[in-house]
Amino acid sequence: MRELHADHFESLEVQAHAARLGTWIFLCSELLLFAGLFTLLAASRAHDPRGFHEGMTHAARTLGSINTGVLLVSSTTAALGVQAMRENRPSRAFWLVLTTATLGLVFLAIKIAEYAEHIDEGILPGGHGAWFASHADAPLYWTLYYLMTGIHAIHVFVGMGLLVWTAVRVRARLIVHETSYKLDLVVLYWHLVDLIWIFLWPLLYLA
Repeated sequence: MRELHADHFESLEVQAHAARLGTWIFLCSELLLFAGLFTLLAASRAHDPRGFHEGMTHAARTLGSINTGVLLVSSTTAALGVQAMRENRPSRAFWLVLTTATLGLVFLAIKIAEYAEHIDEGILPGGHGAWFASHADAPLYWTLYYLMTGIHAIHVFVGMGLLVWTAVRVRARLIVHETSYKLDLVVLYWHLVDLIWIFLWPLLYLA
């Protein structure tokens, strides 16, 4: 019978523990990155409340809110995929994980449409663009908007890649019921990406 753990681990339980520990360390480093960005956002808003108000009144609230719903649904399908894998239903898990990745693609498509709309209006980072001729107080808000949503979008793209890769491995029976922790860890990363957006959405679109 094929061993389910790598040769340098004495058992599957030890391998799973090491994978979980490594993943949590990585996720903590991601939290530190975004904690710094959120601190920068708070300090900038306190320094320039007028500019932030002016910039936020022009934010694409409808698109941002739709994207929030998309990510919340994707977290649900991801969690259902994990549950299906734990119940030893790999086919169902495959489709749920693939659905989650597709919702990530929808999020990115909406975000690109949002960027295109702003760029077409002459809103670029650093106060560049025709829009700032009549809104001279808003460059800091828009610079942070592009920075933080752009970094988040990169994380969504990475998460999509991990989800597709994991779904393929589930389909090929390279991830089975006994090694379902591998799917758990990918979905944990996806939940973190969703959680960060839950904070970005009100701070950049609504507050």
